[in-house]
Amino acid sequence: MNNTIKLIIAIVISELAGIIGSIFTVSAIPNWYATLAKPTFNPPSWIFGPVWTTLYALMGIAAFLVWKKGLDRRDVRKALLVFGLQLVLNASWSIVFFNLESPAWALINVIALWLAIIWTMVLFYKISKPTIWLLLPYILWVSFAAYLNYSIWTLN
Repeated sequence: MNNTIKLIIAIVISELAGIIGSIFTVSAIPNWYATLAKPTFNPPSWIFGPVWTTLYALMGIAAFLVWKKGLDRRDVRKALLVFGLQLVLNASWSIVFFNLESPAWALINVIALWLAIIWTMVLFYKISKPTIWLLLPYILWVSFAAYLNYSIWTLN
């Protein structure tokens, strides 16, 4: 498989995590989410779509840089498996927060996600150094999201 196809697949898989999450998010925003008390630093709802779309694309590029080193390598397979785990945790956060309407359980989920991202970053960096820069905005945004999740939980 050539690298262009690998890049497209890696980005599409990453973006699919966002699409899955958004399915559970969109209907809750004007209903349940609108009723919640939110901190003053809560961004407007419209900002999340463009930010997440960009982050998923960067994640996909990072995964591609690792994948192109070859699935015959054990470290590549392990790194991509951990990457997949963090994608599952990422998508499940939206399900837990918005569909189950549980900021408390979502906070536990986002902490697990944060740890999985750090693990992914460490494994990816060992294989392809530029991936750290591609995943840095992601860990920063999830750190902010975790604090936002915590704040919403405590306010409600």
